[in-house]
Amino acid sequence: MNVETAMPYDEALDRYEPVLGLETHVELGTESKMFCGCKTTFGAPPNTQVCPTCLALPGSLPTANAVAIESTIRIGLALNCSIAEWCRFARKNYFYPDMPKNYQISQYDEPLCFDGYLDIEVDGKPVRIEIERVHLEEDTGKSTHVGGATGRIHGADYSIVDYNRAGIPLVEIVTKPIPGTDRLAPEVAKAYVTELREIMRSLGVSDVRMEEGSLRCDVNVSLMPRGSSEWGTRTETKNVNSLRSVERAVRSEIERQAAVLAGGGRIVQETRHFHEDTGSTTSGRSKEEAQDYRYFPEPDLVPIAPDRAWVAELKAALPELPSVKRKRLRAEWGLSELDMEAMHNADAIDLVEATVAAGAPAADARKWWMGELARRANESGSALAELPITPAQIARVTELVASGALNDKLAREVLEGVLAGEGAPDEVVEKRGLKIVNDEGELSAIVDQVIAGNADAADKVRSGKVAAAGALVGGVMKASRGKADAARARELILEKLGVSD
Repeated sequence: MNVETAMPYDEALDRYEPVLGLETHVELGTESKMFCGCKTTFGAPPNTQVCPTCLALPGSLPTANAVAIESTIRIGLALNCSIAEWCRFARKNYFYPDMPKNYQISQYDEPLCFDGYLDIEVDGKPVRIEIERVHLEEDTGKSTHVGGATGRIHGADYSIVDYNRAGIPLVEIVTKPIPGTDRLAPEVAKAYVTELREIMRSLGVSDVRMEEGSLRCDVNVSLMPRGSSEWGTRTETKNVNSLRSVERAVRSEIERQAAVLAGGGRIVQETRHFHEDTGSTTSGRSKEEAQDYRYFPEPDLVPIAPDRAWVAELKAALPELPSVKRKRLRAEWGLSELDMEAMHNADAIDLVEATVAAGAPAADARKWWMGELARRANESGSALAELPITPAQIARVTELVASGALNDKLAREVLEGVLAGEGAPDEVVEKRGLKIVNDEGELSAIVDQVIAGNADAADKVRSGKVAAAGALVGGVMKASRGKADAARARELILEKLGVSD
């Protein structure tokens, strides 16, 4: 892999201004494919979810998926787009080994949704990302190149193709060029894709799992000298599949292109590959010559003419969008901007909201998700939502703490048990014997034992050094294996030693 020279980021931005463009692909979560009835289950055995239509066998004809069309319109409405009154599918012709027809049914000059925008906030500053188009097409299959060092076709021993993904409904969201981001360009790109992902989730149109390819992004970057009004030549980094990688790909291309331009070279218009291990990009295929895909209207599908009344109904039924929801919850929960941003970055907002809906106070729900559970997610390398625990179970733990049945230490043990698959919170409490010792006689006996075993500390308390009671409380907690009520234990210690607080 040839890694090109890079210019330090701050120096690059002193000399050049970046212009971004983002093309985001979203696999829709429909039960069947775009133009046939095949299932879309992720991870099914290779080539088991195929039929004559998605394999393009002679005599087979496509039929458009109505749910996919509706989902695309809902996406367009959420992105403030205009919805076409009439549009049609087109054939995009090219040779691609994992597209059985050797053409892709897509949309060309007549997208279903167009001229929208998405407002985001980066570093406290509002940024409007203008949307050029949202169009519907079919996904390709998946090629795996076996052998070689890079996993790409060059140097591979052979390739295998899985057609399960071929024909799955795919929405492409294309921005207009995004100038004026300056040093925040990487953060703007990441924030935009993050907000898109949240919108898709709120609409329920896709699981947007970037690690599974149901959300992926092509990142376009160009540079122009400071003070210039002429945009530079862009590159397109293909199929970036994590939010962090979107940010890193932008930064890497800015640094690389700046070094090329400063050295007297020119930027080649091309696709590039992003490498997760190094955070760098390498050359893919040239796009300097015009690509003639020979688009023409798809003759086997009728045009789409969404009824205006139906579009209005879809718009009225849109759910509360994520940015609006965050503002509402921040006000309801009394959080600072930084606290809400931290929850947003941790993908914890929906989890905390569900925990509150299950009966927990907002402060307690946030404490457990952003504290103990975030720590365990980090340790396991998983997302918070992937932890084997539910908001209802967290709400039950907060209820047990509020009732005095558990303290925070014991609550952490309960969470550990639930995560380990030992059952619901009450089952873990019972199995592990974790209830707080609240029997007055039992607690009094433990206090007597600790006082007798710590005569020096007891004498200090008797002489008026009340702070020394802390050591005795610690002894009670140790003797009870953390199950004693610490506040009541302290009261008993002072009573027995004849000291008032």
